[in-house]
Amino acid sequence: MYRSIAALLFSAFLCPIPALFAADDLESQIKSVMRAYALMAQNAADPISSEQVFYQGAIPGLLRTLDPHSIFFDPGQYDQVKKMEASTQKGFGSVVSLLPGRVIILQTAPGTPSQKAGLAPGDEIAGVNGYAIGRLDMDQIAELLTESRQQQAQLEVRRPGVPRLLHFVLTPEELQAPSVERAFMLRDGVGYLRVSSFDEKTGEQIKEAIEKLGGGQLKGLVLDLRNNPGGVVGAALETASLFLQPGQKIFSVRGRAMPEKAEVVPPNATPYSFKLAILVNAKSASASEIVTGALQDHDRAVVLGEPSFGKGLVQNLFPLSQGTGLALTIALYYTPSGRSIQKPLDSSQYELGATTAHLNGHAEFHTDSGRVVTGGGGIQPDYVVYPPAFNRLRQVLDASGSFTSFATEFLHENKIGEDFEVQPQLLDRFQAYLSAHDIRPGVTEWSVEQNFIVNRLKTEILNQAFGVAKGDEVEAQRDPVIQKALEVMGS
Repeated sequence: MYRSIAALLFSAFLCPIPALFAADDLESQIKSVMRAYALMAQNAADPISSEQVFYQGAIPGLLRTLDPHSIFFDPGQYDQVKKMEASTQKGFGSVVSLLPGRVIILQTAPGTPSQKAGLAPGDEIAGVNGYAIGRLDMDQIAELLTESRQQQAQLEVRRPGVPRLLHFVLTPEELQAPSVERAFMLRDGVGYLRVSSFDEKTGEQIKEAIEKLGGGQLKGLVLDLRNNPGGVVGAALETASLFLQPGQKIFSVRGRAMPEKAEVVPPNATPYSFKLAILVNAKSASASEIVTGALQDHDRAVVLGEPSFGKGLVQNLFPLSQGTGLALTIALYYTPSGRSIQKPLDSSQYELGATTAHLNGHAEFHTDSGRVVTGGGGIQPDYVVYPPAFNRLRQVLDASGSFTSFATEFLHENKIGEDFEVQPQLLDRFQAYLSAHDIRPGVTEWSVEQNFIVNRLKTEILNQAFGVAKGDEVEAQRDPVIQKALEVMGS
């Protein structure tokens, strides 16, 4: 076992870097490690496991000196990583509203297991595989729903107007959800796209969505990358190339052991020229930041929202001996102006040139027109706009699920068209519904929040009547980041 563990250490850390340390120095340090291990094995009060010492201690300890994203995988973990890379996402094809102790179906996609089984908007999932939803907290509900998508699931469903619980058996299927989640017009000539991730076909899907909205005839486009964690870098290149001129730099890559490499817009690109706004927040990362940084540096788009996450690492997965593996950070991504996308991992890295990978600090950089943009990791918006803070009434209404429950009750008794509007009589009915459920806001509080309440009611009713895409169009009307983008593009 000593020899096999030593071989693993050499394969993991010594072979890739023989020129950086003297061979005798490396050998003496490895011998010291092995002597320490031998003493522990012979003299420790309790028996020790070599896998525990090296797989969970020594090797992860070495990686912790680098960054939190470089990870060692033991044989079981590495096997799971390889399976995940080869797997496809499975699910039932339904959109749900997650509430405390409740799960309500908002939409079922055509041809999916949920739709074929007969589930419908407004149905409430009361139990999954023998677990009662009402006894679980939010995290437990989310975990249960995630696990249920991996195998056949038994659902107990409460349907409005039906006195008994309905039983459904759903078998998950492979689903290819498009990364362009929403595409609609915000106002005359201005479109909106929400992109949830950067997958293999995202660039193609964005172009198709733009063409459906009007293509080059659009006056402007709001590209929403909030909560987009990134994904395939090639998709980020394709997306940026839809808006930048041929030959313009999109990003560069630099690392200690690799020469700098720049990626540019292909010479045959035919970019759109309409106005562009990009929305980001603290969960926008990786490929999202590549696209945003490139368009900001070339003064092609105005960026709004919150500072992005700051994840700009290039990683390789290296197979090692004994079925183990190593995910190692080898380089960093930089925007065209030279900003490192990666956020410094500790305060010592804010100093320029303080690390081998040359992470920049809070120095000033300049766009093509000379505008100042700051470094320090992540993308700093041109206009910082935060989502509205939840006051007491909004928190109570959301936590109680009042909007969703009332919408279900209302639609059970009424048919509506896509031009539905919340009339004063319906608002009065909702207020009476709240009172019956022990929610009684004061007159002033109700008056101040009336526009919010009307919008949320309309959103939830349209969600269940026509699908969440229709509800999102209504919700965009009260989204402060979207409304600021419209204001800026109109100026």
